[in-house]
Amino acid sequence: MTGIVYKSTGSWYTVKTQDGTFLECRIKGKFRIKGIKSTNPIAVGDSVDYELEDTTDVTTGTITNIHERKNYIVRKSVNLSKQTHIIATNIDVVFLLVTINNPPTTTSFIDRFLVTAEAYGIQAVLVFNKIDTYDEATLDEQLYLQYIYSQIGYKCLRVSAQEKKGLEELKAMMLGKVSMFSGHSGVGKSTLVNALEPGLNLKTKEISDSHSQGQHTTTFAEMFDLSFDAKIIDTPGIRGFGIVDMEKQEVGDYFPEFFALKDQCKFNNCLHKEEPNCAVKAALEKDEIAWSRYKSYLQILEGDDEHYRTDIYGEDRIASDQTRQS
Repeated sequence: MTGIVYKSTGSWYTVKTQDGTFLECRIKGKFRIKGIKSTNPIAVGDSVDYELEDTTDVTTGTITNIHERKNYIVRKSVNLSKQTHIIATNIDVVFLLVTINNPPTTTSFIDRFLVTAEAYGIQAVLVFNKIDTYDEATLDEQLYLQYIYSQIGYKCLRVSAQEKKGLEELKAMMLGKVSMFSGHSGVGKSTLVNALEPGLNLKTKEISDSHSQGQHTTTFAEMFDLSFDAKIIDTPGIRGFGIVDMEKQEVGDYFPEFFALKDQCKFNNCLHKEEPNCAVKAALEKDEIAWSRYKSYLQILEGDDEHYRTDIYGEDRIASDQTRQS
């Protein structure tokens, strides 16, 4: 029998069966997927085979096989640097929720997320949330960010879950697809899902006043069927986003604006650092490539995860970067 994993708590998995019912399943012994060292061998979105267990009053199941994945979003495990954590699998489009200062989302975080989406062939959309809270300076910063990423080719949406702005455009992009919402804690993922589908009543919390940081409300990734022919995977807030298993030579390929210039570099293995006649650096000097994007590229290239984690809550804001370059 085959079903789809809708929720993972680490030990139990909620599987939606082919007849539309939900079954609690577990795995027995070691369950490893070839080529992936992960803290969670099975993730939300996985298609799995299972067998029924009738050893208790409540019918449960045992997962016996996982079907091949078309894609997945993965990051370094927080506590086990050599391990990875698969956030979700078999995704059609991922929406990264971005807030400017409530809490702040850095360009380095955005870029790392986009690079991962590019590497695994997943369409990524930036959703600038809480636009109802913006003052003039915040609006300028948001519009500048939107300009940077829309120029590269990323779709950007401006939404307000509180005032129901931008929701219809968001729904249209989700129609008939499996979508994933991701971002820091406190950016409003669960609130936005509730605005799209009020009957879900997902738990939400306010931002911490002392640090302007979000508080975790979603504990585990979970998929929901929505009334307008869409599926959404709501994920726990993530603080850092460590890049996984990426060779230095391929990092630039996942920056679309870098990849477009790759053939114009003198050397076909150009890392866009010290090499002569580098088309990417020439474009950078002409302000045809955003300096924040190049900085993110260098951090990824150098494996600078520690620096990234220390500045995740604001020191690397785009406004300050823009000021340095002006």
